Amino acid sequence: MKQLPKRILSIDVLRAITMLLMIFVNDVAGVAQIPKWIEHTAADFDGMGFSDLIFPAFLFIVGLSLPFAIQARLKKGDSTMAVLLYILLRALALIVMGFFHVNLENYNSELAVLSYPVYVILLTVGFFLIWLDYPQQMAKTIKFSLIALGVFVVVAMAYLYKGGTAAAPKGMEPQWWGILGIIGWAYLFSALVYFITKGKLVVLLPAFIVFALINITSHMHLLNIDLWMIGDASSITLMLGGAVISTLYSVLVAKEKDKNLWLILALAGVLTIVFGLVIRPYTGGISKIYSTPAWVFICMGITILMFELLIYLVDVKGKKNWFNMIKPAGTSTLTCYLVPYVLYAVFNLVDFNYPHYFNFGIGGIIRSMFIAFLVIRVVAFMEKKSIRLKI
Repeated sequence: MKQLPKRILSIDVLRAITMLLMIFVNDVAGVAQIPKWIEHTAADFDGMGFSDLIFPAFLFIVGLSLPFAIQARLKKGDSTMAVLLYILLRALALIVMGFFHVNLENYNSELAVLSYPVYVILLTVGFFLIWLDYPQQMAKTIKFSLIALGVFVVVAMAYLYKGGTAAAPKGMEPQWWGILGIIGWAYLFSALVYFITKGKLVVLLPAFIVFALINITSHMHLLNIDLWMIGDASSITLMLGGAVISTLYSVLVAKEKDKNLWLILALAGVLTIVFGLVIRPYTGGISKIYSTPAWVFICMGITILMFELLIYLVDVKGKKNWFNMIKPAGTSTLTCYLVPYVLYAVFNLVDFNYPHYFNFGIGGIIRSMFIAFLVIRVVAFMEKKSIRLKI
């Protein structure tokens, strides 16, 4: 067996698969009469469906790539302040986008100047103008003018926003922060923890355990302290779990202890799942909506085992080409996440409706998987035109 590389190519593949499935489960949520195991499980039901696995897997993957991103900046010679600013701006971008997205749920077209689809399209265009990966050869005056235009558009969307009802209209307000916002807050705390611990496993692992204990004790009603945006620390636990695993990988590869890696990852995955099942009766069961510890650790364990499989397929056996069709979902992930907002807005504008067969059952599942692949191929085209977000 060939020696494992220091850069884990399988992270990109795992991210691509997860993004594909995230688009799929978001779309299939609007399909009737699908198998219960595919759906999100109700909050008060002790269990989880396939859809409940995708978001925690994504949080874990952000954690997997976090050490490589920060170490790359340190190797470039970035100062402490430069790295901290990078972490802050990256988190802020996700939090801002999440803040807008969660408020879209209460947008009222009857009260607002702009219809919902037009609002979504303009908002997304604003996001792209601000956070586009602009070519290095582009003149700075043009680049900063486009960024300024994007800021203007996003601020204008905040001003024009109307939510609530005619009797009780509302402006934009913090709620549950949305998917991107949750990722942003978790990234802020996880990246700061990694940076403060200097990526040393002997310090990083105890830090992970501390946040895991916050999650566990919160759901056992032993911890009744308001920890601000840390909350029950479920998202941070998942993300730091990924950071611990990729740091462990780097340590073992550097010491040429590749053989130990397979056993350690397998044990980590299995024992994490078992731990989740053991604490299940004492911490509120398995619930994505309530982010219970059992859900956190079971999902983490499954993702670790999937990651180990992909290390073998991609990094050892060199089968990365098997996943070329979905590669853009791993390299332009945020772009993939935002494109469906525009796609659905366009469908709304032109009053597009799927044929009846594609709104329920197997037809709907096929439709949702087609939409997921369509989005990724659109993003592949955008990549060729150098249109991708970078934060």
